[in-house]
Order: sequence, then C-alpha cells, then structure tokens
Amino acid sequence: MRQESGTAPRAAMLAIGDELLSGRTKDKNIAHLAGLLTLAGIDLKEVRIVADEEDAIVEALNALRARYDHVFTSGGIGPTHDDITADAVAAAFGRPAVHHPEAMERLTAYYASRDLPFTEARMRMARTPEGATLIDNPVSVAPGFRVENVFVMAGVPTIFAAMLDNVLPTLPGGPVMQSAALACPFGEGDIGAPLAAIQKEHPLVAIGSYPRFDGQRYSTELVIRSRDAFALEAARSAVEAMIEGMKAGAA
Repeated sequence: MRQESGTAPRAAMLAIGDELLSGRTKDKNIAHLAGLLTLAGIDLKEVRIVADEEDAIVEALNALRARYDHVFTSGGIGPTHDDITADAVAAAFGRPAVHHPEAMERLTAYYASRDLPFTEARMRMARTPEGATLIDNPVSVAPGFRVENVFVMAGVPTIFAAMLDNVLPTLPGGPVMQSAALACPFGEGDIGAPLAAIQKEHPLVAIGSYPRFDGQRYSTELVIRSRDAFALEAARSAVEAMIEGMKAGAA
C-alpha cells in the first residue's frame, strides 16, 4: 500500500526476538520509533512482536509490507545461530540470502583494524537478501539493510537508533501531527457522551482521554491531535467549552 496524495505515510514495526516475549528484555525501540515517526509526519499504525521463528517472521512481514508504506524491523541480525532475520526476510521476498559484498568489505576492514579474526559467525552479519541496500551502522559497523519498503535494523537500542537516524531523512513525510492537552476535573464516565459528540463533530482530529486518580477523585487528561491547525483549534475550543459547562453545572 502507498499513501494517497496529501496524506501521511503509514508504517508498521516488527520487533523480533524470543527475549522480548519472555520478558527478559524490555523493548525500548518501539517508543523511540513511534516518537521519531510522529515528528517526521509518518503514522505508526501497527506493531507486532514475534519469536525467532522463520515462519512467524515471514508471515508477519508479508502481512505488514503489503498493508503499509514502510515496515521497520528490529532484532535478529547478529552473529549467533538464533539471528535468523536476514534469512527470514529473504524467504519473505522469495530471494536467496547472500553475503553482501559491501558489508563483507566493511566488516573485513573493521575486524582487521581490531586485530580480530573475521570468523564464520561474524560473517553472518553480512548476510542480506540478494539485491538489498545497506543501512549504515555508525556504532558497531555491522549494517542493517533495506529491501523494497522493509528496513531491517538491529535490536540493540543504541544501534537501532543510529540506524534509524540514517533511514528517516531518506523517507518522505506528511504534515506533522500537532497536539493540545487539556486537564479535565471529571472522570471518563462523566465526559464520555459529550466527548463522543465533539469527536463526531470534528472528524479531522483524534481525541484521546487518559484517566487519573489521585487517591480521592478521578480526573482526565484530554489530548487532541490533528495535522490541521484550524481543526485542532476548533476541537480544543469545543472541549474547553464542554469542561467549563460541566463545571458550571456542578457548581
């Protein structure tokens, strides 16, 4: 799927690793990606987490890459036996997995400069689907790679972030999402109906409600988001008027 003219590109993320599903590793990459995509005017619409199993990776990747403009993966491109992402991505695209010549050159020079052997295990980090282009890794040299609309990056948060910094400037973005936050002294149960009416009247905005409890009473933080500044202001004014009206009624 590709974006229509005037709309924001749509993206998905596929986080790969048994350690994420076992709870041994707490993912930091999802929040980092979501924040940067929002700033870039790209909508992150779906996130999936799958185990280090080729069939699961292939199934999820094929579903996501057909549905979204961009798919970002994290994890599984290291030197160990369970780092199978490159092979799985190759299988998803129906391509052979090969040692990328440029990746081999970079890694050969890197390990030679450190007087370390370039072992068969380390060579695994140069494997990509045939025809892939590399994503630079300024932290530890071993690159990520891109195949069509899929960006394959490391799971280590510092390396993922560094790779992402090299990817995002190459992608077209849409209008940046703007937001306004309002404190509401009423609970969600009290504001549900009038807030739903405001949302219906302002289709160009998204209104989120986030409950708070201070130990004595409930309140709500209301966050209004839109890529249209005029629509955002109109909805914000309507929500403010709702809050003030409810305050007057409760007085």
